[in-house]
Amino acid sequence: MSRAIVSLNAGSSSIKFALFVLAGDGPSRVASGKLEGIGTAPHLAARDLNGDVLVDRTWDGGADLDHEALLQDLFAWAGAHLEGREIVGLGHRVVHGGGRFTAPVRVDDQVLTALEAFCPLAPLHQPHNLAAIRAIQTLAPELPQVACFDTAFHHQMPEIATRFALPRALHDKGVRRYGFHGLSYDYIARTLGQIDPDLARGRVIMAHLGNGASLCAMHDGKSLDTTMGFTALDGLVMGTRCGAVDPGVVLHLLSQEGMSIAEVERLLYTQSGLLGVSGVSSDMRTLHQSQDPRAAEAIDLFAWRVAREVGGLISSLAGLDGLVFTAGIGENDPAIRALICQRLAWAGIVIEPAANQANAALISTPASKVAVRVMATDEERMIALQTISTLGLNAQGRAP
Repeated sequence: MSRAIVSLNAGSSSIKFALFVLAGDGPSRVASGKLEGIGTAPHLAARDLNGDVLVDRTWDGGADLDHEALLQDLFAWAGAHLEGREIVGLGHRVVHGGGRFTAPVRVDDQVLTALEAFCPLAPLHQPHNLAAIRAIQTLAPELPQVACFDTAFHHQMPEIATRFALPRALHDKGVRRYGFHGLSYDYIARTLGQIDPDLARGRVIMAHLGNGASLCAMHDGKSLDTTMGFTALDGLVMGTRCGAVDPGVVLHLLSQEGMSIAEVERLLYTQSGLLGVSGVSSDMRTLHQSQDPRAAEAIDLFAWRVAREVGGLISSLAGLDGLVFTAGIGENDPAIRALICQRLAWAGIVIEPAANQANAALISTPASKVAVRVMATDEERMIALQTISTLGLNAQGRAP
């Protein structure tokens, strides 16, 4: 009997998943999909590698179904789809591992308790990541689970890049820069090493641009600096998150605007970013279609901030050999890439409009001093690879 790995990325109202069969050279994806509308109208959809629909199900009157109940149905479907293949491990994206978890780890009660402490640092993600782990513990207590951390990739950063200019005692307590989107950056770094090893050994900035957005400065495939810091709220303008903001603004909101801590948290995480500036939407596709001048301003601010932060990371790298766009906006939005690259012409970046419009793998011209690539990220595969490694499984999913 062949064996399988499941990758899960659980959010507040959705769970992304992928199923991988273990055979040959590594995990082979057989299906991926999303369970969304949790808490309102749950909907499960999955497709195979050819894009054919494997399941499309909506639960009528399912507003009361929680993660555990819906995961039970997802597991039942996965078991049937895998046609008797044994699930030997389940990997989870966990956003924050703090300073303790610098690599993937097999989950037990002690690990789960430790991860609870990081929920205030990633309130949009961490509680739901952990809720899925608990649900699986109840459904399949003997199934090994692995936590794969978005922060782990950045533990290679030099000490100076981790510090805020705050008293040292606070740094020692964990008030420091961590960085996020590490699963995406790890996957892109590995893949770039395969398709363009010379560039991968050089100075490269990865631009993970989606509803959540950040940049990572890498040299020889290792993280040297990044735009997100203590939380996933820092850095670039995002869908509903403000990115970097003067901390005095927070003090002003609390002391002069009469806002509570909870209200400020909600403002910064869910009411700001593209949504807050445009007043129209947090979705870049909707903003492109809008005639509202505020939507255009939100788009310009997004690109301006990305280009500004790329400039800062060029300083961290002492130069630039490559710029890689990835994630939803980075992979699929030629207009945003063009705006960013136009602002970075001073760095020697020149892109080919036709290649950019086609979302080609290489969009820079031969005259460009910087190679500009578009690469698809695959966090689910990265989770599967880390799960296999952490559990010590061979290519067939068995422990040596």
